[in-house]
Amino acid sequence: MPVRYTAAEIARKYDSIAVRYDRAERVADRFLFARLRRDLFSRARGDLLEVAAGTGRNFEYYPPGCRITAIDISQGMLDIARRRADELGLAVDFQRMDGAALDFPNDHFDTITSSLSTCTFPDPLAVLREMRRVCKPDGRILLLEHGRSRVRFIGRLQDRFADRQVRAIGCHWNREPHKMIEQAGLRFVSDQTHLFGVVHVVEAMP
Repeated sequence: MPVRYTAAEIARKYDSIAVRYDRAERVADRFLFARLRRDLFSRARGDLLEVAAGTGRNFEYYPPGCRITAIDISQGMLDIARRRADELGLAVDFQRMDGAALDFPNDHFDTITSSLSTCTFPDPLAVLREMRRVCKPDGRILLLEHGRSRVRFIGRLQDRFADRQVRAIGCHWNREPHKMIEQAGLRFVSDQTHLFGVVHVVEAMP
């Protein structure tokens, strides 16, 4: 049977790795993700909700004037994100919250963002549908995600080692973000892929 974790188990896992998370991601961020974050999240505006904000790696790329609410299921990750916001001089409303049950009213935010997170959600469709619910009808949902490669042999390798990756960091690296975004009922404004189809940069509407 494939490995599956509950939301509480994911929270505990990320609490345990929070202090070393940025260090582990440093090379990938420097050579790929920093540029993609800058290009995508510079499109944010207005009242902004970041789901699974992690250590706050996206904060520096949001335009001035965004009113940021950041949620994550891991308090350890939020603690680091809070320190990052302080260093950047940003006022951020931090809340520990499960993305599958957002405690916000319908049509509330101008922009919803998330990065490298659908791989870890126990129920990614539920989270994406919650993003759609709390986003204003003319708002934008900006997603930087990774998933199963379109290159056959790479995809098969991801399938082969998928359970090992889940056990290590709770990451299902062979999920298919494009398909999940469609299934959640979101409408694509733009969808770009990088790194043999592994990385997805998506702008969508509810």
